[in-house]
Amino acid sequence: MQFVKSADLKKGMRLARPIYNRNGVLLYERNSKLTEQGISSIRNFGLIGIFVLEPAEPVPPMTQDDIDFERFQTMNVYAIQEEMNYILERKRVAKMQVIAANIIRSYGHLEKKINFIQNLRSKEDRIYKHSLNVAILCAMIGHRMNIKVDEQLDTVIAAVVHDIGKRTLPKNIMDKDVLTEEDLAMERMCEISGHNLLDNVFESNAGIKRICVQTRKALDDYQNHQPMQQKIVIGAKILLVAETYDTMTAMKMESEPSSEVKAIRYLMDNPELFEPRIVEALIQSIHILAPGTCIELNTGEKGLVITANPFNILRPVVLGFNNNKVMDLSNERAYKDIHIKDIMKTMDNRYIMDTSILRKNGIEVEEPEYVPYEEYEEYVPGMF
Repeated sequence: MQFVKSADLKKGMRLARPIYNRNGVLLYERNSKLTEQGISSIRNFGLIGIFVLEPAEPVPPMTQDDIDFERFQTMNVYAIQEEMNYILERKRVAKMQVIAANIIRSYGHLEKKINFIQNLRSKEDRIYKHSLNVAILCAMIGHRMNIKVDEQLDTVIAAVVHDIGKRTLPKNIMDKDVLTEEDLAMERMCEISGHNLLDNVFESNAGIKRICVQTRKALDDYQNHQPMQQKIVIGAKILLVAETYDTMTAMKMESEPSSEVKAIRYLMDNPELFEPRIVEALIQSIHILAPGTCIELNTGEKGLVITANPFNILRPVVLGFNNNKVMDLSNERAYKDIHIKDIMKTMDNRYIMDTSILRKNGIEVEEPEYVPYEEYEEYVPGMF
């Protein structure tokens, strides 16, 4: 699998992931072969590029939950983009309640973990993708913590709009890969301006701005080694965790993301900023080191997770590939110098799973139900 920029696409390339339009309509299924018309349409659609399969590479499996998550992301990124534009132009909301309600309906009532798959972000869409992902995480965390319905709604809305000020950054700064001190100061001014805008936009609900402002101040105080705020509302505490996790693990063209393991370790190692019960709620919401996940240890050895550790997710039972040795990393006396360095992934940021090895070793593990795909040889006019 490889990522190919839109300008470099060629006829006959096979898609590794499905493509949807802003209404959630499937445009191309996995394994579809690109035509000249299709390439032109993808470029017109504004995609920076797509993941394509090598000539003999099999199609990566996807569960129905994975497909639904990808479709939901595509639809709601456009909805958030339109809503942010409307807020900046009209100083009021149009469909914010609908957007937040959709997020909570889809991800704010789940009793199971999901694969939280990061999509590649461009400079043009990263604010919207970040806002959506943070809102989804906030909805799941709020549900796990059983917070009040109105608090969950306020937290999700705050997550959607917390970065709206960055939409007003000058394009020459937004297009940079690395920001200077002056650029960061300008970004900070835009954030403050965006938060002040929320006074008018949500004049009947001061809680939205409070969550955004307290989150930003807590991060600033921590980074500047200043005393932390004494009283922070629950929505801001949740947003702190969701914002940091998504920022660290986001896929960007200009830099490599941190792994989920490194992000969770960072959250756990800084309890003065990230409340442990909220970090635990995040861990209970998304798959990180499930049985069958292929991993790399700090020793350089590859292996896979046999059994998750409910008390410390970062120290599960692992099967090493070098000598088929089983290591219970929760036994820190025996394995104090060994830890999971990273998760092994495909090019498009999906975990590499191998449950067959577990079954061969007599270990029963729940097998995901993968959705079959169809191959579409021809581009259908009018789909884009």
